[in-house]
Amino acid sequence: QVQLVESGGGLVQPGGSLRLSCAASGSIFSIYTMGWYRQGPGKQRELVALITSGGSTNYLDSVKGRFTISRDNAKNTVYLQMTSLKPEDTAEYYCNADIMTTIITRRDYWGQGTQVTVSS
Repeated sequence: QVQLVESGGGLVQPGGSLRLSCAASGSIFSIYTMGWYRQGPGKQRELVALITSGGSTNYLDSVKGRFTISRDNAKNTVYLQMTSLKPEDTAEYYCNADIMTTIITRRDYWGQGTQVTVSS
């Protein structure tokens, strides 16, 4: 059984910063791409940032230059450093990871979500 546990969300003023963390635990053979998605009120879930096992990254255009994704492979953890936050960044943020649990079993896993609210 694999679990992804997120932390670091909260209420922040516009222009502020937050750092999200997501730790994977359980029976893990290997972790491939990890990423962060978000779903704002009345909106569809969208990809915010992802990072491959080799460290290549990709970002949603609206967060480029403000958000940074990173990972610590030794800790099976992915981070999202968010700066210059805007009200439109308000959303539930979800961690996602492509995980191999056995030599023949590989699938996507999701965290439970962490709320980020940007408001004065």
